[in-house]
Amino acid sequence: MSLRRLMAIVVLFASVNVSVALADDLKIVKVGVAGPLTGFSASYGKDEENAARLAFEEANKQGLVIGGQRVQFEVDGQDDAGDPKTAVLVAQRFVDEGVSGVIGHHNSGCSIAASLVYRRAGIPQISPGSSSPAFTARGFENTFRTISNDDQMAVVAAQYAVGKLGAKRIAVIDDSSDYGTNLVTEFVKAIQREGATLVSWQYTTTQSIDFRAILTTIKGLSPDLIFYVGQDIQAAGLVKQIHQLGVRAKFMGEGGFTNEAFLKLAGTSSQGMLSWEYGLPLARMPKAAELDSKLKARFGVGIVQFAPLAYDASWAMINAMKDANSTDPKDYIGSLRTVSFDGVTGPIAFSSTGDLKTASATLYEQQNGKWVVLGVERTTSR
Repeated sequence: MSLRRLMAIVVLFASVNVSVALADDLKIVKVGVAGPLTGFSASYGKDEENAARLAFEEANKQGLVIGGQRVQFEVDGQDDAGDPKTAVLVAQRFVDEGVSGVIGHHNSGCSIAASLVYRRAGIPQISPGSSSPAFTARGFENTFRTISNDDQMAVVAAQYAVGKLGAKRIAVIDDSSDYGTNLVTEFVKAIQREGATLVSWQYTTTQSIDFRAILTTIKGLSPDLIFYVGQDIQAAGLVKQIHQLGVRAKFMGEGGFTNEAFLKLAGTSSQGMLSWEYGLPLARMPKAAELDSKLKARFGVGIVQFAPLAYDASWAMINAMKDANSTDPKDYIGSLRTVSFDGVTGPIAFSSTGDLKTASATLYEQQNGKWVVLGVERTTSR
């Protein structure tokens, strides 16, 4: 056998051995992503799942080495249907699978119910969409969110309604979801502190399409402002019926209305409508355009509403693992308390409760078929 052939065989065996070693050294890190992929808020759940998948796929392309091992993230996306009972079942599935962390859930009621399961298992949970104060108020060390909470939003909205719009008589409508009731409750407290009067508090459901009965009641009370919390599809029907019934009060809402689908459904009846949204406008998010392009290239759909928050939540988890040099939840959970980076939505850092240290809210007005930014408010927490 020639020396050249012998050397080739040696190199071949060495290459095979290195490949086997690298394969053996690759650690699969499972991550759960949970949200409503069906039901009334399905578009938000899919929006969040796409963004989370993109973030973990990008991390995989970087060839991260954590704890001396090359890691590859494997995402398990699960549908909780916006139902707390289903969310608990999803959470237990993740625990049984041995996931290292969870991005989700979207709905506050789902996050709160599932958080008990995650806490017992010691698994970090970062929600991109759950805004209820109760989610982080219990002091769980594993609970975080990348969205501002309802207390912060309610105060900002109330101060604007009373202080800048001059509203003294206010009617409120919520959709009876945990999210809707929580935010409206905090808004009512805030407007009363500001000196306004609550003239009516009406309830609907997430499936309602006919609001004429409650609007007739409200119209008879002559409010200056109607404040509504619910889903964008319902809000479109609601503002149409407000217009049809000749209700003269200003309309202010919160629920992800600043999208083209809402404007198409509501039409000209939404002219002058005010809408509060959690976070900065996309145009003012440092990297939103880049994320939108990436999502379109990967999934064929860009940012719907919550994708930037889910993307930042995912990178908060990845960066915490890198900082702790471990993918083990008990090791990196402490690093989530100190993680700090510039995300798509702005600076990402968590307070002692797991809330964002700096949160934003943006007020829009519908003008001639377009949403126009009227102002951005920022709040801080410790």
